Amino acid sequence: MTKKQRTMLIRIIVAAVLTAVLALLPDITALPLGNVAHGLLYYIVVYLIIGYDILRKALLGIRNSRVFDENFLMVVATLGAFALALYEQSGDYLEAIAVMLFYQVGEFFQSYAVGKSRRDITKLMDIRPDYANIEQADGSLERVDPDDVEVGQTIIVQPGEKVPIDGIVIEGVSSLNTAALTGESLPQEISEGQEIISGSINMTGVLKVRTTKEFDESTVSKILELVEDSASHKSRSEDFITRFARIYTPAVCIAALTLALLPPIVRLIFMGSEPMWSQWIYRALIFLVISCPCALVVSIPLSFFAGIGGASREGILVKGANMLETLAKVKTVVLDKTGTLTLGVFDVTAMHDIDDTDKTNEEEKRRLVELAALAECASSHPISKSLQRAYGKTIDHSRVSDIQEISGHGITAVVDGKKVSVGNEKLMEKEGVECCHCHASGTIVHVACDGNYMGHIVLGDVVKPHAAEAIESMRKAGVNQTVILTGDNKKVAEEVAAHLHVDKVYSELLPADKVKMLEEIQTHAPVSQTQKPTNSGKHIPPLGRAWVGSRSITAFVGDGINDAPVLSRADLGIAMGGLGSDAAIEAADIVLMDDDPMKIAKAIRISRKTLSIVWQNIIMALGIKAVCLLLGAVGIANMWLAIFADVGVLILAVLNAIRAMYVKKI
Repeated sequence: MTKKQRTMLIRIIVAAVLTAVLALLPDITALPLGNVAHGLLYYIVVYLIIGYDILRKALLGIRNSRVFDENFLMVVATLGAFALALYEQSGDYLEAIAVMLFYQVGEFFQSYAVGKSRRDITKLMDIRPDYANIEQADGSLERVDPDDVEVGQTIIVQPGEKVPIDGIVIEGVSSLNTAALTGESLPQEISEGQEIISGSINMTGVLKVRTTKEFDESTVSKILELVEDSASHKSRSEDFITRFARIYTPAVCIAALTLALLPPIVRLIFMGSEPMWSQWIYRALIFLVISCPCALVVSIPLSFFAGIGGASREGILVKGANMLETLAKVKTVVLDKTGTLTLGVFDVTAMHDIDDTDKTNEEEKRRLVELAALAECASSHPISKSLQRAYGKTIDHSRVSDIQEISGHGITAVVDGKKVSVGNEKLMEKEGVECCHCHASGTIVHVACDGNYMGHIVLGDVVKPHAAEAIESMRKAGVNQTVILTGDNKKVAEEVAAHLHVDKVYSELLPADKVKMLEEIQTHAPVSQTQKPTNSGKHIPPLGRAWVGSRSITAFVGDGINDAPVLSRADLGIAMGGLGSDAAIEAADIVLMDDDPMKIAKAIRISRKTLSIVWQNIIMALGIKAVCLLLGAVGIANMWLAIFADVGVLILAVLNAIRAMYVKKI
């Protein structure tokens, strides 16, 4: 509880006690000055204790030309109740005090709920490192600001400390707690040569880390920037309620004024009866209290805020309430294959000759892998890393020069003075090298040296353990269609799709083709069976009738590195494997801080639960207020029912909104 909240709670308790004392006094006129309009001064003191801040906000609103807000409504209603009691000389000022007291109880409850939700989100702020350790010449450690550490410097991370900057471990073995980043409680084992990201906590051993980024560009800074910015992106529902309140509040003020003046005037002029001013003014004040839009104005942003907080605790970072609302409406999920549904870790499963038979000569196999690994030495693609891992030796970069990467084809380089081409069949065709079409299942890497075909390497990717379960979970969460877009060959893509029970698969796509295909899916325009792709050999089957119909929201899920164009083009971009990926955090609308595909369905469930709570609050608030307004207008409702219609509904709506913070475990 914050200092401000504690102060408010003390004011509420003091005001409640004083109100009870005044209500229980047998004769308030016996007190000093108690005979002044039945102790009005005592009630005014209590009123100021509980409501001085509301009075101040109302006056500031009037001064800043923002007259019609909930503070103005409360002030008018409570001061009006005082005036009526004084006019009737009844001495019953309790209703005015009660309205302000219970309103402040609702405000306190709202403040506490918002604070709790905000604390859940800002737990992520605990990942911000306070310092970095730089080793001095004498072996001592100097603590410096992370902003002062340059790229390539060596820092020391001791047990219990936060990793301040992204880097590579050059010495040491340890376990890392990444729960604040991924929601995963299981520690991650780290050793020499592995990448390490800022924001995680070193648990056991001492690590020497060579930094690879400046602090402003590191993972922790990107995440903090994302979280801090999320509140500025309002949902359509929030924007609607803001616009609604601007029209609604003046309208109810005019309606209340009409209710206070019109019936008495009609009675006086047309019926010649007593106008009964006090009765109709009292009804108008009840009308004002009931009509206060607090429940809507507070609970809807709180619902989205709580939903974002609940998602963040699960390692799902949502860039704003508008993204969360869009996610709730997603009916089609399009997924990249490599790194999203598969581990992206390729293993060499076979090496074939030009006639597509297994190589048996060990020297030829060694030479084939060596040429491929050396040519791919500058690439960070998973296939390149797999080839280097299969080579198993330290890469001698002095043997390699003139490396050229050809997007969607492969790589050419000069190795030991000879031109080596490593890539797919399109690259071999481009280089004028005759190759064979491999019938094995997997990713095929063809290798040519000085225009002579050397053979091809078959690489197999591994499907993630929970990928099939993730697809099924998406369907249970309300997704109608799942689609794979991949640059991999048709056979491999179709095998993965069949294994995971994905509805559609489109293979051998270049990045630009993925964008075009996504646009086709978004507009539901069927692709003709005879339509040819821009590059021959690409497999683009028709979308079929299932895709024709009204426009639905489409989400694309990718690894956030080479899928940035598609992530940006989709209605909603979800980055898998966002851990440490700048491109993921920049291009995506939602970042899953680990590469678990099960989080996709969880994110959808969180969003739909949040949107459901928003609509529950809207219907509940408007429904109860509408009934109470009618009762108040005809004189059935009193000020106590008005308090329930305002504060009671606010508390119910806030309690309901808090539910969005809690996410069921899968």
